[in-house]
Amino acid sequence: MKLHLLPHYRQFMASTYLRSIKRVSSFCTSSSAPKWEGWVSMVQGASRGIGLEFVKQLLEKNENGHVIATCRNPDGATGLLELKDKFAERLNIQQLDLTVEKTIKACAKSLTETYGSLNLLINASGILSIPDVLQPETTLSKIEKSSLLLAYEVNAVGPILVTKHMWPLLKAGGGSGTEKDVAIVANLSARVGSIGDNRLGGWHSYRSSKAALNQLTKTVSLEFARRKDPIICLLLHPGTVDTDLSRPFQKNVPESKLFTKEFSVQKLLSIINNAKRHDNGKFFAWDGQEIPW
Repeated sequence: MKLHLLPHYRQFMASTYLRSIKRVSSFCTSSSAPKWEGWVSMVQGASRGIGLEFVKQLLEKNENGHVIATCRNPDGATGLLELKDKFAERLNIQQLDLTVEKTIKACAKSLTETYGSLNLLINASGILSIPDVLQPETTLSKIEKSSLLLAYEVNAVGPILVTKHMWPLLKAGGGSGTEKDVAIVANLSARVGSIGDNRLGGWHSYRSSKAALNQLTKTVSLEFARRKDPIICLLLHPGTVDTDLSRPFQKNVPESKLFTKEFSVQKLLSIINNAKRHDNGKFFAWDGQEIPW
C-alpha cells in the first residue's frame, strides 16, 4: 500500500511541535538587545549530527560569539540543552520547523528584536531516509511523487525560505563589528547533488532535491551581488560523515572516507572563515575543492 508521505511526516512532527512551545518561550523572551562582541551565528537544523557539531564548535572557537540554534523540537534536543547549560549566555535555542513557514517568520521576528543582525547563517538540515516513510530510490520504478515532494520541501524549499526571512538580518550583519565585510549564508549540500558528477544514478529524490538547493542558492547569490548586499552564499559538501543520516548507507564506504562530525565541521568552518566576496555562489567540498554543477 502506498504511503502519503507528506501528511504522515507532518502528523509525526505535530506532537513534538506542540510540546516545544512552552520550553522555547523560556529561552527567547528578551525584550532588549544585549551587548555582545564577535559573530552572531544561526544554525538551522541544530539538534543533532553536523548541525549540533556546528553549534558546539562555533561556541568553543569564538568565546565572544553568540549562536542561535534552531530545531523542530527543542524540548527533546538533549545535545543542545547540554550546551545551553555550559554556554547559557551565548546560546539561544529557538523552535523552527522548515515545513511550517510561520515558525520561520516567528524566529526571524524574535532574532530581529533580540540581536538585530546576523553574521552567519548555516542551513544544516536535510533528510535522506525516514524509516517506513522515505528511502533512497535504487530504480526509476520506486519513485513516488510524495517522496520527491518531501525531499524537496526539507532539502531545498525550507533552507531558501529561511534565507528569505533572515535576509534583512544578514544585510544588517554584513561587516558589522567583525573582521569580515560580508555576512555569509552556508547551505549544506552534497556531492550527489552535482549533475556533472553523477556517474551512478539512483537516489532520485535526494540527488534532485540537493540539485534544486544548489540552483536556488546560486540564484540567490546572484541577486545579492546585483543588489550589492553585503552577503555571500556558499554551498558546502561535508563528505560522508558518521551521522544518523548516513549510518544506514555506510557499508561500502572506505574507512578513510568516513569522517567524524568533528573533522568535517572543522574543515567546513575553515572554508566559511576564509571565504571572500569572489567565492559568492560557489560549491565547495570539505577539502576546499570546487564541485562541478
